[in-house]
Amino acid sequence: MESKIDRLEQFKQMKDSVRGSGKVLLVGIDVAKNNHHAFFGTPNGKTLRKNLVFDNSIKGFEALRGLTGDLQNKHGLAKVVYGLEPTASYHKPLAEYLIRQKEHVVYVSNVAVARNRGLLDGRWDKNDKKDAANVADLVGQGRCIYYDVPEESLRELRSLIAFRIRLKKSEHSLRMRLRNNIFAQYFPELDRLYIKAGQPDDLVLSIAEHCLDPREIAKMEFDAFLKLITTRKIRIEQERRLRELWTFAKESAGCLVHDAAKWEAKSLVTQLKSVRETVKENERQMAKAATKFPEYASLLSIPGFGPIVSAMVLAAIGNASRFASSKQVVRLAGLDLSAERSGKNSNSAKPVISKQGKAALRYALVQAAMVSSSLNPVIRNYFSRLIKGRELERGIQLKMKVKLAAKLLVVAWTLMKRREQFNPSCFTG
Repeated sequence: MESKIDRLEQFKQMKDSVRGSGKVLLVGIDVAKNNHHAFFGTPNGKTLRKNLVFDNSIKGFEALRGLTGDLQNKHGLAKVVYGLEPTASYHKPLAEYLIRQKEHVVYVSNVAVARNRGLLDGRWDKNDKKDAANVADLVGQGRCIYYDVPEESLRELRSLIAFRIRLKKSEHSLRMRLRNNIFAQYFPELDRLYIKAGQPDDLVLSIAEHCLDPREIAKMEFDAFLKLITTRKIRIEQERRLRELWTFAKESAGCLVHDAAKWEAKSLVTQLKSVRETVKENERQMAKAATKFPEYASLLSIPGFGPIVSAMVLAAIGNASRFASSKQVVRLAGLDLSAERSGKNSNSAKPVISKQGKAALRYALVQAAMVSSSLNPVIRNYFSRLIKGRELERGIQLKMKVKLAAKLLVVAWTLMKRREQFNPSCFTG
């Protein structure tokens, strides 16, 4: 496989020279789960073949390359560029196969495909044949993105992070199911304890698992209730809250609790505990995978960057040298500013973050900004300067924390390139 530097340099040269060229064969591919559709043309608008349907298999990939070679020789084209629209993970086997064969592969963003679709024939209808031509048209305009194939260790880290995101979504879904379905229906007063706890702590889960029915709780003495749901000594504050709940149970407004509801609550609690254990193990695996990179220590030195945030930033940036400027890094997280400026209101339009990048990374960076602006003296002073004179402006705290998140990302990228430790001077200027 070609080195990343060679592929990146080829991509930059292609992007600068492809528009209007008659020497390049464009292969636009609409990716699907089982069958892919390919369009063959040139950047100057010439169509060589409208549709090739090939299987998502080695035989299908070889058929694609065979026809591409035939068309290249027939029309005397010097170069071939394959353009893909990423669909779920279906595009990865094809892209990696082509890159292993030293083919030039790029991809186009889903947003660009959607916006360019109507420009082909004035219609917005979507089908596989048109989408393949749409992809080729975007590549021919140079509106494509470098297809990065990370090294094995980075791929492992990215896989773990993607799995963690899915696990956290599952955890949130289970928590909401307990709160908004089980508690709200059968024991509304329990939600008050839940809210005070912030998260469903072990005591709340134990109540849902062992004695969901408030009428059963009301029949017990408090000591018996406490013994049923606790296995260790609890804090005075926890005991006070449980006593308050035990009192509420005597006059609960909840519905009658049937056996099916008890079973569902117990099942949800079991699933939630299992997901949380998996999250913990996943985070241990993430830290283990991240320590393989020397840049990880640099990221950990940044205030607000714990193991999770550092691993997420490391996985997102990967090879820091592939970004030419800090603006590209900020766009990666969707923290770049944009505004719709048109007509009479153009001068008063307020820019907002684009949110076109990695949502999970953006969220993690904002959380890091909140921590660092609160706990680190240097960054706290920097944040105070940002909001000085604007303290009464609505939403200014969050806006400036988002701005701080973008700066932290740039600092992280810089440290990764230099493999240095955090220096507070970057926030004192």
